[in-house]
Amino acid sequence: MKTVTTNLWRNALLATAAFAAIATPSAIAQDTDLPDWVDSDSERQGYEIAMRSDNSDNGFGDSRVEARMVLRNAAGQETSRELSFQTLERADNTVGDKSVVVFHTPADVEGTALLSHARILEPDDQWLYLPALARVRRISSANKSGPFVGSEFAFEDFTAVELNKYEHNYVSSGDIEVGGETMAVDIVERFPRYENSGYSRQVSYIDQDVYQIRRIEFFDRRGDLLKTLDLADYREYGDGIWRAHALTMTNHQTGKSTELVYSDYEFGVGLSDNDFVRGVLERQY
Repeated sequence: MKTVTTNLWRNALLATAAFAAIATPSAIAQDTDLPDWVDSDSERQGYEIAMRSDNSDNGFGDSRVEARMVLRNAAGQETSRELSFQTLERADNTVGDKSVVVFHTPADVEGTALLSHARILEPDDQWLYLPALARVRRISSANKSGPFVGSEFAFEDFTAVELNKYEHNYVSSGDIEVGGETMAVDIVERFPRYENSGYSRQVSYIDQDVYQIRRIEFFDRRGDLLKTLDLADYREYGDGIWRAHALTMTNHQTGKSTELVYSDYEFGVGLSDNDFVRGVLERQY
């Protein structure tokens, strides 16, 4: 039983809300909107670009989507699992989104569900439902840097997308190619403000057209390049709601990679705060 429980716990931690895709762009910040730590032109510009991208996610309300996760080792061998996500948009910038992730395959994690209430600088609140034990347990996410289920995603890669979890610094502008598409981007460094991050810094590439994050480079605590995440196959839902449907995380130090492929999103499915309380895990899954 202990082995089964450990495996379920590790598998369930893998997926929380997928990287937030972007909705309608907002205005650039005014001086009064800038945080206290912004005290140079490059910090101001970096924060404004990151805030425009972050705020463009506002207004989607709620969503539901299914996904397939493919893990590849350095030799190219693959394993996969099926997941589904439900997300409720944050109330304001002082908190994060709420999400429920459910595992459908493989059989040893079927029915396992993870409820997450994302925070900014504090550890996220999370509850895990284990079918083998038929109970909900609260889990600590203070240490977010560990990998999941042999994948190249760390826990913080899924939850640390909120604007105010970072200090930002504008680097430059340029062109990159992601998923066979070439685009003009703004390049912004971001430095984690929260404790227990596994990264010393990240470099984000934000397209200049619809303000989507197209690539993130992750540097380990020693300052070496660890991983690169490419976000591709963006699709627009309605008027200005964008979602990436292919996320590929490549580990440059191990040669391994992990891909998340999403189906079509559903929006306005009628979710509320009552769908994201711990009691729902046992009742619904």
